[in-house]
Amino acid sequence: MCGIVGYVGRSEAAPILLDGLRRLEYRGYDSAGVAIVDGDRVETRKCAGRIAELAKLMTARPPTGTYGISHTRWATHGKATDQNAHPHFDASGKLALVHNGVIENYQALKDELIQEGDNSFTSETDTEVLAHLVGKLYDASSGNGTSPVQTPKARLVNALRTALQQVIGTYGIALVHQDIPDFIVGARRGSPLVLGVGKEENFLASDVSAIVAYTRDAVYLNDFDVVAVERDKFEISSVAGEGSNYEVSKVEFTDEDIKKGDYPHYMLKEIFEQAGSVRDAMRGRLSPEECTAKLGGLNMTTAELRDVCRVVLTGCGTALHAGMIGEYILEQLAGIPTEIEYASEFRHRNTPMTRDTVVFAISQSGETADTLGAMRESKRKGYRSLGICNNVASTIARESDGGVYMHAGPEIGVAATKSFTSQVVILNLIGLLLGRMRHLSTSEGTQIIAALQSLPEQIEEVLNLSDQIKAIAKKYASASGMLFFGRQFNFPVALEGALKMKEITYLFAEGHPSAELKHGIIALVRPDLPSVFIAPDDAVFSKNVNNIEQVKARKGPVIAITSGEGAGRLAKLAEDIITVPKVPDFVSPILTVVPLQLLAYHLAVELGRDVDKPRNLAKSVTVE
Repeated sequence: MCGIVGYVGRSEAAPILLDGLRRLEYRGYDSAGVAIVDGDRVETRKCAGRIAELAKLMTARPPTGTYGISHTRWATHGKATDQNAHPHFDASGKLALVHNGVIENYQALKDELIQEGDNSFTSETDTEVLAHLVGKLYDASSGNGTSPVQTPKARLVNALRTALQQVIGTYGIALVHQDIPDFIVGARRGSPLVLGVGKEENFLASDVSAIVAYTRDAVYLNDFDVVAVERDKFEISSVAGEGSNYEVSKVEFTDEDIKKGDYPHYMLKEIFEQAGSVRDAMRGRLSPEECTAKLGGLNMTTAELRDVCRVVLTGCGTALHAGMIGEYILEQLAGIPTEIEYASEFRHRNTPMTRDTVVFAISQSGETADTLGAMRESKRKGYRSLGICNNVASTIARESDGGVYMHAGPEIGVAATKSFTSQVVILNLIGLLLGRMRHLSTSEGTQIIAALQSLPEQIEEVLNLSDQIKAIAKKYASASGMLFFGRQFNFPVALEGALKMKEITYLFAEGHPSAELKHGIIALVRPDLPSVFIAPDDAVFSKNVNNIEQVKARKGPVIAITSGEGAGRLAKLAEDIITVPKVPDFVSPILTVVPLQLLAYHLAVELGRDVDKPRNLAKSVTVE
């Protein structure tokens, strides 16, 4: 979850660290802090609250120095207080450490340190325990007359290695020591960390977006990597002390790509980017000549693809909902039995699978802890494990057997929007590819390609409804919550619409299959609780109409999202009707979800919510 930024160079560290934290605030905003080494002392500023509060502290008392570390926190251990904010120090007060992840055995380590006489803990965090452990090991390695004398830099790296060998859990770490000039040490396991390579300056960050304004050369660290960073060089090794392979990559996006531009919020910007992101997800991947899709990144031969007998899709949150739509897509277009699994459950249970099963791990960041764990479990059992993600250099991208990149561009808003529609497009591409190898005719393939190619313009049509949807949001601003209903391909859209509503408005919201209304949910229907029906003019439209009539009979207000002739047929049933272009059912969710994203956004703004930084949430979920 949290954000880390480290800098060592010739410039003042404070403005660089603060700028990086601002770019990472979507990863955590309970508290924030910096530790900058100035000569023989560590200047620390930290506090509970947003980055703006830290900026005030740093303006009032500017820290100086050319190397340091910083952190923005999403709390896992201890409340959001000044004391629990990172950085944390060892018992000597000389070593400062920031940490993302969870140290699962922190209490046992803390008890052991206390038994050894260390009673100087000041926070409730697992991170402070790690700082004390590394500091103890560093101090103990100062020389006992029998071991070869090591440089302070080597001692600090080895102290971190030894400490991490005792740790159970996940971590992305950066630390400095006041006695070791111009030197930062970092490490990762299960929580991303990237090294930014500059000219006479280097950076550490939990997300490359924090440092892309300063360098576009990056090394994406692997699990169990330890990196020692100086102004003009760096060295990467493993926790075990062995050498580590790495390559310097070019960051795909620029500083301009992660700015809001003229939009008031990242979420609105990213909603309006969907025509482009959907186009980019398809770019170069459709073959009208062969009436199919080209997905070379799957790293599977035609024969291997032809032999796939079962598909498992796994993800969390919005990615899970995209996977649920993918289940419908793959079964309809390819005729392959498909299952959707919560990644958090899949990784911990024994799921019987047939020999020719392919597993797709779906994740925007490519770092989602549960999804990564599910993919690793799949690989451990010998199944071909593929990724659908947005980050080319992410852990899922690097560890999977192949996959498909979304090419959606940076998604900064915590509530996922354009990543969802890109994921559904890619699942359509996979369905088209596998279907053409089985039963789809050339004419059917051509029709599917035409439907996909029409999407960007159709999304623009839906985006033009923003003002209408804003008026609907104002109308229901006093509602205590909303119910969301859909059938078939649009049942997962109901779940996604409810999730967006919960995430950024904090209102009660539930998504259900429309037919489940009479099996209990109808007890909730009342005049002050609107029901949103995703009811396009499709094969189950009349079934949806029947459910809408049941709600109306109980005086429940209805917001309907429909298409084609649906608007006319719902005119007397729904208080508000949002009409989207009529499309085949397998691409329908890409259009019907956009009004729900806009509805949640406009209602959140009307309620005065912090849209891009919703309560208790962070963008990249790297803890279980």
